[in-house]
Amino acid sequence: MAKPEAVTGSKNVLSIALELQMGGIPLTRCQFLIPFIEVLNETGAPTEGLLDKFCLPTSVVEKAHLFIPILPTIQFVEVAQRAQGIPDIGFLAARQMELCHLSPRMLSALAHAPTLFAALQQVCKLASYEDTNLRVWLEPHGDHIRICNRLTGTTGLPNLEHSQWLQLIFPIHIVRHYVGARWHPTTIAFESGYTPGRETRALWPNSRFLSGQPASWIDVPMSYLSLPSPGEVPPPAENTHEDDPASHEMIMSLKRMLPAYLDQGPPSLGEAAEIAGLSSRSFQRKLATAGISYSDLVDAARYENASRLLRDTQVKVIDIALSSGYSDHAHFTRAFRRMTGVTPRQFRRQTRLTEV
Repeated sequence: MAKPEAVTGSKNVLSIALELQMGGIPLTRCQFLIPFIEVLNETGAPTEGLLDKFCLPTSVVEKAHLFIPILPTIQFVEVAQRAQGIPDIGFLAARQMELCHLSPRMLSALAHAPTLFAALQQVCKLASYEDTNLRVWLEPHGDHIRICNRLTGTTGLPNLEHSQWLQLIFPIHIVRHYVGARWHPTTIAFESGYTPGRETRALWPNSRFLSGQPASWIDVPMSYLSLPSPGEVPPPAENTHEDDPASHEMIMSLKRMLPAYLDQGPPSLGEAAEIAGLSSRSFQRKLATAGISYSDLVDAARYENASRLLRDTQVKVIDIALSSGYSDHAHFTRAFRRMTGVTPRQFRRQTRLTEV
């Protein structure tokens, strides 16, 4: 099998691979190669031969949940794009991606996130389940928050825009899940020196594109962070051993049960495990498989109770705190802010303004 040719640039793949050796081989899910292959197949490209040249699997559809090396994948995409004369192949591939193409673990965590802010925190926590060296974080910027991402250890690698388009499209889909399908970010920023072509920009007429940034990012209004989940996210596009219907049913039962206990204190983890008919260890393992912890479930139940009372009643904040299982106003405010990005009083004010 022929070895991949090095891509020219300020750093080549070999030098970056040497830098990454101590941290292991950076990997991405086969799922993220599939849309590029579909774009290339539409042009009649010799896709199978190119995949073989870059030491990539020649059949990936049935392996969507498995991992392949990122660096040869980026090389493959760039060489294929040039050979076929396809402009903005990263954008074309990103257009085929949907929320359901995220890993089952990520989708499960998003499904149980009560607010957009909590969902974005889960994305930061679980990003490595998509690309093993992907880092995602949130940066406040005025009245917006930036959802930032970058592949660690790849500074100087050319053609990163191919992967950056995919890394940006998923936060956009997540925000749209809460805001609506027509939402678009004010700014779409790339770490690479890439500038989208005219046709690509025409499809995002209200978005400003930036290049050469310290990281790739999109911006979201701060006021969106406290938006509640509109419902369950779509099921994963592929079936894997991580998909456990029994765990899902157990979690849904716990979410229905916990509100009845909030004012007197929720069951301990051990008590909840006993109610579920499991040992504490098995109980925790089932939750972990779904990408969630018992404390996450308790926090979500407390938030849903508190947000409903803040939104729909005139009950005092301290009384809402106590009914949600918090011992005092300060503890409640800190916990609520972790979940929404705003204080309970700010949340009440925002929801009243929205209703006017």
